[in-house]
Amino acid sequence: MSDGILNLDKPQGPTSHDIVDRVRHLTGIRRVGHAGTLDPMASGVLLVCIGKATRVSEYLMAGKKVYRARVRLGITTDTHDAEGQVVASASVAPAAFSRAEVEAALARFKGTIEQVPPMYSALKHEGKPLHKLAREGIEVKREPRQVEISRLALTEWEPPECTLEVTCSPGTYVRALARDLGQALGCGAHLTGLVRLSSGDFFLEDAVTLETFARAAAEGGWSDLLHPIDAALAHFPALHLDAGAAQRLCAGQAVPPPCPPHEWGGANEPPPRYAGGTEGGTTARVYGPDGAFLALAAYDQADGAWHPHKVFYSPGH
Repeated sequence: MSDGILNLDKPQGPTSHDIVDRVRHLTGIRRVGHAGTLDPMASGVLLVCIGKATRVSEYLMAGKKVYRARVRLGITTDTHDAEGQVVASASVAPAAFSRAEVEAALARFKGTIEQVPPMYSALKHEGKPLHKLAREGIEVKREPRQVEISRLALTEWEPPECTLEVTCSPGTYVRALARDLGQALGCGAHLTGLVRLSSGDFFLEDAVTLETFARAAAEGGWSDLLHPIDAALAHFPALHLDAGAAQRLCAGQAVPPPCPPHEWGGANEPPPRYAGGTEGGTTARVYGPDGAFLALAAYDQADGAWHPHKVFYSPGH
């Protein structure tokens, strides 16, 4: 299997793009990407998509993220992390704050909040990444974005540093959270360490180190470390087709459903909706009669048929 998802434990230092380049070199496969950037100073779960798995990166990136973050109170940097230049130091010692005061400040960031992205980010302004503008000394206005922080726990309080565990929606900047915590306390703050503990259904305890992957590549067994493409699609219901229907769908034709989508699951748990297709559509993972994953299909209520959305393999591949 040369197509699949690598759950990699990214080390501190290299960029996410560096990791992608390394995987390309080790596998000899050019079609490699990642699903969710980690800053160079961050470590932990980096999902690397190899081969046809690059076509499911959007679903991997949509999963919730869990981080362990180390925050230093009292010092503000231009990047909001330890790699930046110090721009301010607090006159009030962080040790003056109690654990209860820090937790009270954190409470305002739980739930659905508005967050202003950092200048040092990959977001673009008029086609140019913000981080490149920032390095040129240019700052532009960034509109706040809505993010969801479902869990925010203070796990360690060792003034002037604290450790947080954050469960959040994709698009949340933990560096911005550190910045905003410092502003809420009135002393400034920046991120000194970040570990991604999980991304969707992929967890750090199951991740593979780059060294382990390199050894497996040298021995010709790197593909054994990959998760199958449909591991990114487990939140969609499964649609099992007979040989004829599978062949037609993978050839680009619509096929009638073996059963109406409303019969799947319970009445209170309908199938996930397909955001990119016809209004009222539903997406499903498609499997052939041998149980092999083939495609994603979208159900169109207008004609009562399944239409191919993303075809990965032909039957009998």
